[in-house]
Amino acid sequence: MKRALMAALATVALAGGLSACATATPYQQINPSDRSAGGYGDVRLDATHWRVTFSGNTVTSRETVERYLLYRAAELTVSQGADWFEETQRGTDKKTDVFVDPFYSSWGYGYGWRPYWRFRHGGYYGGWANWGPGWAYDPWGPTYVSTYDRYEASAEIVVGRGPKPSAKALDAHEVMMNLGPGIVRPKA
Repeated sequence: MKRALMAALATVALAGGLSACATATPYQQINPSDRSAGGYGDVRLDATHWRVTFSGNTVTSRETVERYLLYRAAELTVSQGADWFEETQRGTDKKTDVFVDPFYSSWGYGYGWRPYWRFRHGGYYGGWANWGPGWAYDPWGPTYVSTYDRYEASAEIVVGRGPKPSAKALDAHEVMMNLGPGIVRPKA
């Protein structure tokens, strides 16, 4: 019992240490050779229209991705010498990756102890099966399933100078001033 408790504590400590290493995507330009790290990108469509994107990694929230997209749109607008921008099209996509560890075992195959419940099931073979937190049902034994969500927001914007043409247009300087304090940049 003492050995099982120590193994469980070691597993929790290792998992906590690994998750501490994972950080949300900072506000950075996307690296074409490592797109999974995330970041922003933009493409000029014509003299006043741009397509702006921001993609996050698996620990970046949807709200952060959408906030960084707005900040990038404002930053791009100011860099073009314009005063305001308006989104003409916008969307946020969610991509879910599922990882199934076929070697997972609640009996300590390298991962330590986890709670599980046995239940009787019907079907062709019938009999007893196991189920526990994070497991997919498998009549031959437990399987550990992890899901990871990644978000990518994109918008087509039109930029302009002078007074805002509509209530939907945003003042780029105000957006940068309001969102700027919450922007996390990469560590040097």
